[in-house]
Amino acid sequence: MTRGNAAYTVVQVATNDIIILFAFTPIVAFLLGVGGVTIPWDTLILSVVLFVVIPLAGGIITRNTITKKRGPEYFEKSFIPKFGNITTIGLLLTLIIIFSFQGDVILNNPLHIVLIAIPLILQTFLVFFIAYLASKAIKLPHEIAAPAGMIGASNFFELAVAVAIVPVMLILVKIANNTRHWFPAERSV
Repeated sequence: MTRGNAAYTVVQVATNDIIILFAFTPIVAFLLGVGGVTIPWDTLILSVVLFVVIPLAGGIITRNTITKKRGPEYFEKSFIPKFGNITTIGLLLTLIIIFSFQGDVILNNPLHIVLIAIPLILQTFLVFFIAYLASKAIKLPHEIAAPAGMIGASNFFELAVAVAIVPVMLILVKIANNTRHWFPAERSV
């Protein structure tokens, strides 16, 4: 949406996925343990497998297979555009499923939801502006700065908060697009 550098974005997202793959379960287990909550290891590992390992492996296998058979240009210009709406629908269906199981908790605890949402929104804006303005300060082009800010702001962006944060992320996209002129001309990679 910010017309960022696709190669940079893929590397950054893959790096985040790898960090989540190896760090998410131990971090959650630690935080739950500190809070005195029983650690559901099977649930933690299953969530990493379902939401990180399977999609990441599927993406790698699909990209390698299609690129070998039809070439990178076909993959980028024909194959990927066919699935733009499907991935959005898949995300929405996943959110619906997750929230349908937690509907009572959400409806019965509106104050808790607000108390969780406020710091998440503030964190999202703060991290975006740190990464975005740091990119400007070191004179990176907008095609790198915008994805750096967006990816930084959405780091560890869990599906459980996606519905609350999506409007915030869209506001950040608008800010990045409206400030494109702040950055030096784009460089070819």
